[in-house]
Amino acid sequence: MTVRPKLLTETERAEALAGLAGWTYQPEKQLLYKQFMFKTFGEAWAFMSQSALMAEKLDHHPDWSNSYNRVTVSLTTHDVGGVTQLDVSLASAMNAFFK
Repeated sequence: MTVRPKLLTETERAEALAGLAGWTYQPEKQLLYKQFMFKTFGEAWAFMSQSALMAEKLDHHPDWSNSYNRVTVSLTTHDVGGVTQLDVSLASAMNAFFK
């Protein structure tokens, strides 16, 4: 049996966001959001590659898009309808990959 992740409470979510530079919470969509800007397309692509490997490790995948040097990311746990620790973990990893 697969254990479903637990939605973060408003307090837990606020505490998590305090440690996630640049991320915002969009309550109407129940997600975390950030736009990353890079100097080049290659840097953006490298970031996405690192992030994809972490997403696979967590078995939790972002909704994202790339346009040249910009990567836009939305994180939510679709099967529970909001933000969980999986989203916070992936956001934290993405911040660490951002150079």
